[in-house]
Amino acid sequence: MIPHDAPSAQEMLAAVREWMENDVLASTEGRLNFHTRVAINVLAMVERELELGPEQAAAHAERLAALGFEDDRALAAAIRSGAIDDDPTLAVQVRAEVLASVIDKLRVANPKYLSDGRG
Repeated sequence: MIPHDAPSAQEMLAAVREWMENDVLASTEGRLNFHTRVAINVLAMVERELELGPEQAAAHAERLAALGFEDDRALAAAIRSGAIDDDPTLAVQVRAEVLASVIDKLRVANPKYLSDGRG
């Protein structure tokens, strides 16, 4: 249960982003226009992270657990040490987990980068 009244943080972000897209952007040029576009992109990323983040975090934790790692640090240490290389099945699973993590990050950072429609 959320203790705050409407509008939600996500709704406020969307309202500011839409105002910048529809009103501010059209009345700026040059450097200010560029920075407005950057701010719009940042707000959109934060919106997507609020929407997708909890589900992505849970899925990431489940993938790590299925591989037998407590966290990213443990997985990275195993990769660096070459321990993954000794088990071809685990190596394939790790590659799949890393790919899934990258796809999740792209869904937040910029879904347009996913050319296969997974965005």
